[in-house]
Amino acid sequence: MSRLSPALASRLDRLARHAHRFHRFAHHPLCGAYAGEVVRVGRRTRLCRGCALAALGAVAGGAAGLLAPALSSSPLLAGPLLLAGWGAVALAPRAGRPLSKWTTRAGPTALAAFLLVAGLRAATGDGPARWAGFAAAAAAAAMVALGLARYRRRGPDRTACARCPQAPPGPRCEGFREAARRERAFSRLASRWIDRASGRSCETARP
Repeated sequence: MSRLSPALASRLDRLARHAHRFHRFAHHPLCGAYAGEVVRVGRRTRLCRGCALAALGAVAGGAAGLLAPALSSSPLLAGPLLLAGWGAVALAPRAGRPLSKWTTRAGPTALAAFLLVAGLRAATGDGPARWAGFAAAAAAAAMVALGLARYRRRGPDRTACARCPQAPPGPRCEGFREAARRERAFSRLASRWIDRASGRSCETARP
C-alpha cells in the first residue's frame, strides 16, 4: 500500500478546501427555501446570514464600547440584565414566524461585545465603577458562552426541510446538489493525481 507524499497530501488538502470554499460558511442548504438564511458574496460564495450579522454586531458593539465615554456603575450593572432578557427572547423556540436575525443575532452580540469592552475599560481604571465593570464583563462573557452552548444543543431550524418533498436532506436534495457536484469533481481530479503519483512511484521502485 503506497502512501501519499507530503507534497501531494498538501495539494489535495488545498484542492478540497477550494472545492467547498463557496459554501463552507453557509451553514444552510443552498435552496430557495433557505434563500433568506444566506448572504451571497460575489458570484458563488454564500455566508450564513445569522453568523454574518452576529459578527457584524460583535464588531460594532466592541467599537462602541471602546469609543464610548466611561460608564458609571448603574448602567454597567443593568447591562447584563438587559442582555439576559434579550438573549432569552432570541433563543426561545418559535412556533410562528421567526424573529429577524437583526434582533436575534446582531443585537445581542452587539450588546454583549459592548458590555465586555466597556466593562474591561472600567475594570482597568480607578473609581467606584471598577468592580461593576469587572462584573459586567464577566457576566457578558458567561452569557455568550451559555448562549452558544444552548444554541448548539438546540441545533439549526430545519422546518423547511421537514416540509420539502425532497426530504430528508441528502445528495438528491436541491440544497446540496451543487456541493455534491463539486465533491464529485474533486474526487475525479484527486483520483487522477493519486494514480499518476502511484504510477511514478511504481516506475521508480522497479529494478
